[in-house]
Amino acid sequence: MKRVTGIGGIFFQAKDPATLRAWYQTHLGIDVQAWGGAAFSWAGEDGQPCAGTTIWNIAPAQGEPYAPGSSPFMINYRVDDLDALLDALRAEGCNVLEAGEASEYGKFGWVLDPEGNKVELWQPPSGQ
Repeated sequence: MKRVTGIGGIFFQAKDPATLRAWYQTHLGIDVQAWGGAAFSWAGEDGQPCAGTTIWNIAPAQGEPYAPGSSPFMINYRVDDLDALLDALRAEGCNVLEAGEASEYGKFGWVLDPEGNKVELWQPPSGQ
């Protein structure tokens, strides 16, 4: 079974998200949208656009959006078969969080790595 197939998104917290977003927009040219992040379109080996995006987002440091993880960031990894991967991780003794989520954006599941970082696993909808 193939496990991770790519990075679907990078999410992190900031004390002052608006200022930090503006810095990334001004100095690195990231096209920050009103929802607080950007979507980077993928390209194939030939340089032509292909299906898929990587999301980049800065969230306020208030609250615990990545709980029960202990880090101010979370990386979202694309997977082909979320259910099979979560079953394999459970069998390997990993700390798989029980609550999953399904939406028009696909299926999501989470696991904590050995250092307490929350890792998001995402199976996109078919064809994406």
